[in-house]
Amino acid sequence: MQLQIVARATLKASTLSKKAVLSLCCCKKNEASLHKTCGNPCAVYCYFCYITDCFCETDTPICFVCFALCDSQPPVFIHRMMHWARRIEQEIDRVFQHITGAQQLKGIYNEERRRFSLVKNQPRKIVEKVASDIEKLLAKKRKALDRLASEAERLQREHLWQDEIKYSMDGEGEVENPSHIKLEFVYDPNFKNNVNYSYTAVQIPTDIYKGAPVILNELNWTQALEKVFMENSREDPSLLWQAFGSATGVTRYYPATPWKAPDKIDLYDVRRRPWYIQGASSPKDMVILVDVSGSVSGLTLKLIKASVMEMLDTLSDDDYVNVARFNEKAVAVVPCFSHLVQANVRNKKIFKDAVQQMQAKGTTDYKSGFHFAFNQLLNKTNVPRANCNKIIMLFTDGGEDRAQDVFMQYNWPNKTVRVFTFSVGQHNYDVTPLQWIACTNKGDCGLSRISVFCQEYLDVLGRPMVLAGSEAKQVQWTNVYQDALGLGMVVTGTLPVFNLTMDGNSQNQLILGVMGVDVHLDEIKRLTPRYNLGANGYIFAIDPNGYLLLHPNLQPKLVNLPEPVTLDFLDAELEDSNKEERYIDEVYRGYTWTPINGTDYSLGLVLPPYNEYYIKADLSDVMLQLQYMQSLLPSSFESSGHVFLAPREYCKRLQLSDNNTQFLQNFLSLMLDLSPESDECDHGLIHNLIFDSRIIGQLASRVWKNKDLNSYGFLAVFASTDGGITRVFPNIAAELWDEDPEPFNSNFYRRSLDNKGYMFRSTLRSSENGTSEIVVSSAVEVNIAGKLLRPAVVGGKLDLEAWVDKFKILASNMSDSRQGSHKELGCYLIDDGGFLVMSNQADHFQKIGVFFGDVDAPLMYALYNNSIFTRRQSFQYQSACEPVSSSHTGAAPRGVFVPSIADVLSLAWWTSTMAWSVFQQLLYGLAYNSWLYQADVLIEGFETKESSCVTIQSQFYFTNTTNSYNMLQDCGNCSRLFHAKRIENTNLLFVVAEKLLCQSCEIETLTQVRTECILSEENPCEVLNNTRYRKGPTSCFDYSALENTSECGRGHSLQSSIGVLLFIQLTLPLFHLSHMQTL
Repeated sequence: MQLQIVARATLKASTLSKKAVLSLCCCKKNEASLHKTCGNPCAVYCYFCYITDCFCETDTPICFVCFALCDSQPPVFIHRMMHWARRIEQEIDRVFQHITGAQQLKGIYNEERRRFSLVKNQPRKIVEKVASDIEKLLAKKRKALDRLASEAERLQREHLWQDEIKYSMDGEGEVENPSHIKLEFVYDPNFKNNVNYSYTAVQIPTDIYKGAPVILNELNWTQALEKVFMENSREDPSLLWQAFGSATGVTRYYPATPWKAPDKIDLYDVRRRPWYIQGASSPKDMVILVDVSGSVSGLTLKLIKASVMEMLDTLSDDDYVNVARFNEKAVAVVPCFSHLVQANVRNKKIFKDAVQQMQAKGTTDYKSGFHFAFNQLLNKTNVPRANCNKIIMLFTDGGEDRAQDVFMQYNWPNKTVRVFTFSVGQHNYDVTPLQWIACTNKGDCGLSRISVFCQEYLDVLGRPMVLAGSEAKQVQWTNVYQDALGLGMVVTGTLPVFNLTMDGNSQNQLILGVMGVDVHLDEIKRLTPRYNLGANGYIFAIDPNGYLLLHPNLQPKLVNLPEPVTLDFLDAELEDSNKEERYIDEVYRGYTWTPINGTDYSLGLVLPPYNEYYIKADLSDVMLQLQYMQSLLPSSFESSGHVFLAPREYCKRLQLSDNNTQFLQNFLSLMLDLSPESDECDHGLIHNLIFDSRIIGQLASRVWKNKDLNSYGFLAVFASTDGGITRVFPNIAAELWDEDPEPFNSNFYRRSLDNKGYMFRSTLRSSENGTSEIVVSSAVEVNIAGKLLRPAVVGGKLDLEAWVDKFKILASNMSDSRQGSHKELGCYLIDDGGFLVMSNQADHFQKIGVFFGDVDAPLMYALYNNSIFTRRQSFQYQSACEPVSSSHTGAAPRGVFVPSIADVLSLAWWTSTMAWSVFQQLLYGLAYNSWLYQADVLIEGFETKESSCVTIQSQFYFTNTTNSYNMLQDCGNCSRLFHAKRIENTNLLFVVAEKLLCQSCEIETLTQVRTECILSEENPCEVLNNTRYRKGPTSCFDYSALENTSECGRGHSLQSSIGVLLFIQLTLPLFHLSHMQTL
């Protein structure tokens, strides 16, 4: 190999340290040899290396100019690259304006000025009107709730308790078996179910004996609620599910529909549903103390862990909680949770994971645990909390210490903190101390199943509500959750139902249950303006915890999830503000908000500045309507392009369809029978639609029809409008059009409105032989009477191959052999999200639309590391993730001891401690069904193969520092120079870089792929340290001087005869084995 080094300039050593320039032209035929011989010195001894204008004798020149100081001016080649960038910019603008007719469209709007008026959006008036409409809607539901609760209390008060009531299997007894009633069901689209309006239906949890007298009496008196349900529906036909959730676990709902139990087992219990929890008691501040001393081991520890997790499920987003484990000392199970945290889905999951890791050791010291709990509850630090019921929950196997001095120090005589104790497992301790602790602190002691204890503690908390009477009769509205019967996302109005019977000479203190009425979110959305606010304007609503009720980003990935849908307002607006997951747009928004009277909700309006005014078409002239609608006829498509119609509710009788061609046909057919001026039609919507069809029809006939798209490298041109029209030209291009027919849902439309200039978006090739396309779009800004509007977006689909060839020509110097098409010089166009739009490298053709970090990882890192791109990590709190099998997660069925025949015949075995342990394990297995079934499949009666999770995604966007960058990427022995230049009036970055010769470079790998966020110890702390504002409860019922605590401690552990014990011991393992075979 021949190597020639030519010195083009030589400076004295004395001047080299100040402003030295040494030009070296290294010519070579072998790329690797050149890098080894000539590239390394530049990388080592020079501060910057620039590609320069060199002429060498060989056919493949690589030239370097090395600058000792950064204040030296870049060589001529930098200006040449700037020139390339300007040529690209000018060509994009010239071709786009010529082909799309953006300027002509502005003229057409001004020509049609007399056909429309400008209306100003007045944010304050809008939010006040919408809030008033929502208030009226919910007031109607409140009226139904008041009637239901009042009638339920009357019916229960008049009901005569029957100890000998029977459960009829043939319809002849006192309580008929509802499963034996033959009903006819008719599909109702409002309920998305087959329903029967003549009956109610009943659901009873599987772990409750349906023949128990308390259940049969409950079924008896609640049956009379049917008439009230029906009367409510006649008065308000828009009512959806009406339900009564009883404290006994019975749910009676109307109208009747078959209960949809999961395939494996039905674990639904109304007392664990968000709406029941919120309506049954005032908000709670709770500290859960878990005994982890050495005596709590094996099965007992497992039972305690399961009990704690079930207790956590009784808490809602209105509650605050902390969990601590204790032996000789007490510590929080989540180390950085130094105080109470909100009992939201995320925090409860963190607690559950931490509880599973607890281990038993040491000795028991109740005092250490209670000191910790009281300090948490009575601490006066300025941290958010429920500020209502204060509760300590103690889970232990028992003990002798009563910790009396601790209660004297913190809780007596006012007893502002209730203490509940729950004895778990086999032990020889006297339960009297646990009962004393609970009863002397206005709590209760649980000795039976945890599911029973959970209800008992809610009954205790409900006493002040019952004794408060009408003052506590306040309708509460839940946050959003998925309806159990498939209705979708709903909110529920709840009202507690009290037991008004007399208990001797005093009033009964028990809460009977909660009455609920569902409101579908769509019913609320219909009250909000949508299209006058523009594509990026919207209404939102939040609850007192800051969780969203309405928002465009409220889109949970899982359906029928038992947990509430809790997306924080700031998570939707800031951390996940981008509507298109690939990009981030920095924009200005105006916010206006107001409370919704009669509720705890608040309503807000978001409006971009360009939507201050909107167009209102004036097309009351029927003949003009017919003239303008000609462009919607399919007969015009061949000459003027295909029309896509936004699937909006223009008229009540208009039948929607997922097939847009069919929807357009439905619309045209309806217009033959119905005038746009009919009262059945939304005049504003339909007038704007017809007007926009005229506007875009004129654009197609005046501009598009006269252009040869192929000669300019266009596959199609298109225009979309606020009025709901999208026209694609030529007609054949509509076959490959895969954008949303609703412009307000189209990413290209929304991004174009938020950004000035031309927005490029590349699509990833679906197959090797598929045709990649680049969509470029731009908002049309019209000045009408001094008001700036953006009523439309125009754009085109580029032929990738044609534009890559054009790109190579534009990024080249015809007088120089170093052109943009050179294989050793990479030339790229990258969009503002970091995705490859064009490349001069043949092997990159299949990677168009791929994140550039997956195309050239070192170069993408250099762009990011030099602040050309910046990164934002956004969290998606509504994701769905596949379950991960792990020995720690309990995804596999739990083992159950099955006795052998020898064991069964051994009397010693039956009387041993092991017998009692196995009995408890089997018995508690019924209470904790997750022991027997896979936790990733069964959750509160819902079956899902996925679970709710948090995912994280890194998104990249341009910084605003400068438009031109000249950098050296230092990667050891294979450093390279690159130059980056923003293409003006676009979202593109023009990058020219030397080819990196080494195979790898130790850099951070950048990716844009969304991945599951595993909550490590640091994550909970970060969430805790960024606690957000929440509005406290408007009312609190945690105390009543009339409260009677004499019934405390009357709970008993389950008593069984030896015959029952033998039966359960023999049959349950067999049942478990047979069930396992069906899984």
